[in-house]
Amino acid sequence: MKALTFSTFGNSDVLEYIQIPNPELKNDEILIEMKAIGLNFADVYRRKGNYHLKGNPPFIAGYEGAGIVVDANNHPEYKVGDRVAFADAPFANAELVAVNINHVIPLSENISFEIAASVLLQGLTAHYLATDSHKTTKGETVLIHAVAGGVGQILTQISKLLGATVIGLTSSSEKAQIGFEQGADHVFLYNEDWKSQVFNIIPKGVDVVYDSIGSTLQESFEVTKECGQVVFFGMAGGDPEPVDPRMLMDGSKTLTGGDLWSYLNSKEERIKRAAQLFNWIIDGKIKLSEPTSFKLSEGKLAHDFLESRKSTGKIILIP
Repeated sequence: MKALTFSTFGNSDVLEYIQIPNPELKNDEILIEMKAIGLNFADVYRRKGNYHLKGNPPFIAGYEGAGIVVDANNHPEYKVGDRVAFADAPFANAELVAVNINHVIPLSENISFEIAASVLLQGLTAHYLATDSHKTTKGETVLIHAVAGGVGQILTQISKLLGATVIGLTSSSEKAQIGFEQGADHVFLYNEDWKSQVFNIIPKGVDVVYDSIGSTLQESFEVTKECGQVVFFGMAGGDPEPVDPRMLMDGSKTLTGGDLWSYLNSKEERIKRAAQLFNWIIDGKIKLSEPTSFKLSEGKLAHDFLESRKSTGKIILIP
């Protein structure tokens, strides 16, 4: 089979599209012929050598994708030709991927391979943020950092679906427009006095802030109301400053960490959460931007495009 690989760490020049042996199935795995693969910043970090990475050189990145079963490996719940997807199985940047049966998510005809590869990681992240890390209720006001990003766009729609008012933060007027298109009630720019703008709307502060930037964590607490919550789930802007427990006590505020892998902890959880997400999409309650597609053989171009930060929707790779 062909795969997008790298044998040394570095910029996109280290990527190689080469012929390698097909995966050897373990007893608890099935073989999937990939039709669409999600590209994420985590794959860039893996290529650079600063994120967890499985296997040995030549390394294969990618954890998210969709395709059809080509070898059910004597697992009666699957048959050749079944449409399936996954959000957390390694070595996805290849024509064939061996996936543990506990990580396989059935895919209905209503959800295309491209949609599944576009939405699972970011959509399931937005889902747990709004329903587990913070249980969003009608009438709340939520603040979403990086509102035009992949998670931000879906989190905005889920928050509105659950009855919240959404304030978004982003870096440009073009990205602000994307936030409004997703349903945000207000969008402010980082290079403005956004904290004052937040307080003009809700003087006591917001109920919850979803912070994927990291370096903004202290500011997130400043705009959170007493008894409010900050959910910290990413460090796109760098490590946060240490949090003072006294500040938490004085304002009765809560800091919650968020990581998707804590919630995708069983076959049942993966299928249940994905089904909820897919149903919202099928019912038109969540609308997705059209993904930007590259051939898997054009992986270098796809990585460069992602790192340019010119993309606003999902990037997918097509074998």
